[in-house]
Amino acid sequence: MIDTRRLRTLRAVADHGTVTAAAAALHLTPSAVSQQLAALEHEVGHRLLNRDGRGVHLTAVGKIMLAHANEVLAQLERAEAEVAAYTTGEAGEVTVTCFATAISAVLSPAITALRTTAPGVRVRVLDAEGDQGLSMLLDERADLAIAVEYRGAPDAADRRLSRHPLYAEPFDLVLPRDHPLAGSATLVSLARETWIGPYPGNPVHDVITFACQQAGFTPDLVHCSDDFRAVVALVGAGAGVALVPRLALRDMALRGVVVRHTPGPERRVFAAVRRGSDAHPLLRPLLAALREVARSLGTG
Repeated sequence: MIDTRRLRTLRAVADHGTVTAAAAALHLTPSAVSQQLAALEHEVGHRLLNRDGRGVHLTAVGKIMLAHANEVLAQLERAEAEVAAYTTGEAGEVTVTCFATAISAVLSPAITALRTTAPGVRVRVLDAEGDQGLSMLLDERADLAIAVEYRGAPDAADRRLSRHPLYAEPFDLVLPRDHPLAGSATLVSLARETWIGPYPGNPVHDVITFACQQAGFTPDLVHCSDDFRAVVALVGAGAGVALVPRLALRDMALRGVVVRHTPGPERRVFAAVRRGSDAHPLLRPLLAALREVARSLGTG
């Protein structure tokens, strides 16, 4: 009989690439993780991992086991959801990871709505960028993640997750008010400008870089901040130009800047839960509230 705890360990190692990182995510010691993996290899009768420098990679049998692990763990999530539904688990806490703009735009209004529709559901919020949030969800440090599409993100076919599209918002150009192109700027016309934007690793950085590359240039990103208020303040100070998601500009004091709509780049936002947990009585009303708020955004 294969121990499901060892399947979780195998998936964590596959996700994080090293025993040390997997141990940190699972709140275990590296030696405990190594022991779990050795025991799983003994149960299966085959080597599952090969060491590659400081990291590890799955053998062919390891990849087979990982695919089955994803299915087994999803089925366990479904079982827990059904048991919780049977026992009318309508009260409890849900941990949600979410990036700052979506906390304001969709998560906070959804929490407000839950006070009426599901008053027993308590939401604990952890501010995290999309890539970090998905990792926390897979490591079971969160129950739901609100994340952004980006290169390298788990796709819709990923057997570990169930994804629920929420909204897509365009990006707007933000320029100093006295910029020569303030009244007519396009993405192409700003190819030689100094740019301000998020750090590499932030999903929005990927969107901006890709949009500029599609326009024929790589942006000269001199100033970096993951806080869009700081980005807009720097534009207002004349430090450069920026592409900013439209919802991030909502309710912001746009002093010393002009905003120009530009076709093309979008930020696609979705909610994700571990596959099998969609029907959990604590997650179901939260997902419904998020979808309802997202429908009312009007991001175009």
